[in-house]
Amino acid sequence: MPTAVIADDEDLPRGDLRRMLAQAWPELAIVAECEDGGDALAAIAAHRPDVAFLDIRMPELSGLDVARASEGRCRVVFTTAYDAHAIEAFGLGALDYLLKPITPERLEQSVARLRSQLAAGLAMPDLMRMMADFDRQLSASRQAERIKWISTTAGNNIKLFPIDDVLFFDADSRYTRVVSATDEGVVRTTIRDLQKGLDPDQFWQVHRGTLVNARAIAGAQRDEMGNLHVLLRGHAERLKVSQSYLWRFRHEVQ
Repeated sequence: MPTAVIADDEDLPRGDLRRMLAQAWPELAIVAECEDGGDALAAIAAHRPDVAFLDIRMPELSGLDVARASEGRCRVVFTTAYDAHAIEAFGLGALDYLLKPITPERLEQSVARLRSQLAAGLAMPDLMRMMADFDRQLSASRQAERIKWISTTAGNNIKLFPIDDVLFFDADSRYTRVVSATDEGVVRTTIRDLQKGLDPDQFWQVHRGTLVNARAIAGAQRDEMGNLHVLLRGHAERLKVSQSYLWRFRHEVQ
């Protein structure tokens, strides 16, 4: 019986893919459903599935990161909302992709291809080489989609912040604060959605609800309880770092 892992940080597309796979490939056993790249990588290592359906955009570890780190343990099918022409221009070869929203017809094509490869016992592709090519092909799409300005509200006022001026984003249950050295406002956008339009090398996640501009970080300091806090240039606020993100500051922690 063939097996698969599904990884997508959004419940609806993950559930839709599971239901469509049940129709298109009834004998396929879904051995794990994951909400982030870290869980997907662990599931691949634990279950050694035949196929991994990986969303390209996931927090912490993207589908690309998972595919690289899985080191050819399984066949990979990417699910993505990236521009179709950019993906098609790459010519994925032995890798496959499903453009969101996924249609039953397109999924059936992918399933037929996977079934054929598994039945023939074909060797898996040189994933590391192909991923390097894939990264280069997608870099232009990522750059084009990144946020350049962000519009916020502050009372009855609307404020515009150039993204490079933002020191950090801090979210509660309803709003996300957008803070610069001299001003701040709020947006009704989640941290997860903001991440999709930000450069991950510039904006680091340090807590479940906090992204900080790495260029604004002056250092990190522990408090009397042992909790680590980010210190900012040009701003007095200290940002708590959760356990999951201490690795970013391993030099400061030592």
